[in-house]
Amino acid sequence: MLKNLGILMLICAAALGAQAARAAPTAPAAPAAPAEPAADAAKDPRIALLKRLPAGSKIEDLHTTPVAGLYEFAQGADVSYLTADGKYFLDGNLYDMDTRQNLSEAHRMTARAALINAVPESEMLIFSPKNPLYTITIFTDIDCPYCRKMHSEMAEMNKLGVRVRYLFFPRTGPDTESWKKAEAVWCSADRNAALTRAKAGAAVDVTKTCGSTPIASEYELGKSIGVRGTPAIVTENGGYISGYFPPKELVEEIKKLQPGKGQVAAN
Repeated sequence: MLKNLGILMLICAAALGAQAARAAPTAPAAPAAPAEPAADAAKDPRIALLKRLPAGSKIEDLHTTPVAGLYEFAQGADVSYLTADGKYFLDGNLYDMDTRQNLSEAHRMTARAALINAVPESEMLIFSPKNPLYTITIFTDIDCPYCRKMHSEMAEMNKLGVRVRYLFFPRTGPDTESWKKAEAVWCSADRNAALTRAKAGAAVDVTKTCGSTPIASEYELGKSIGVRGTPAIVTENGGYISGYFPPKELVEEIKKLQPGKGQVAAN
């Protein structure tokens, strides 16, 4: 009898437990864990390449090229190339053989124009005709013989419609006589007149100071766009003309770099 009673009590307990389980509210299911992000198709090779480049290089300095596995490394207007595995470095020009276009120079031109356009004209010395057809920016050194010759022909350049914007590039570098002359010209009340006198060989009072000048920043700008000597001439679209040309020949050089620019000479 007791045995049967025990069995009956176990059956009742099991039934009550099942009923309670059915009556209890169902707990909400735990949210599914977010799916693991898919692995990148390929790790950006530029990250590894940075380790092979000079200190201070940025990932933005590296660009893909039309050549598979070849990256362009550009700082300012300095352009070179390296392979995606970082094993080979190329210092030279890349050409499209179908169009014969110098792809490296096209990039340099864009970079030069952007860098120079970032300089306010208030930091330049400008000699302009009334109605200019062309604008060029010249990195100049007061003591450079060919810079002096070019400046002596300013009236003819202006007559041909050429507007000249000067930036200083004393080739001998900081704390030299040419550098001090550039600063003295900048500190003059009439900078254009002072530059003309200095380029004509007049004595320059290098003790004249006026605090901060743009000479250092213009010198660094010149180096960043590849200036190695003066005069160094940059066209509006970033084209580069190295050295002295007589005014009429200079205009022809500008036209080669900016076809269709200018039609009638300004007087």
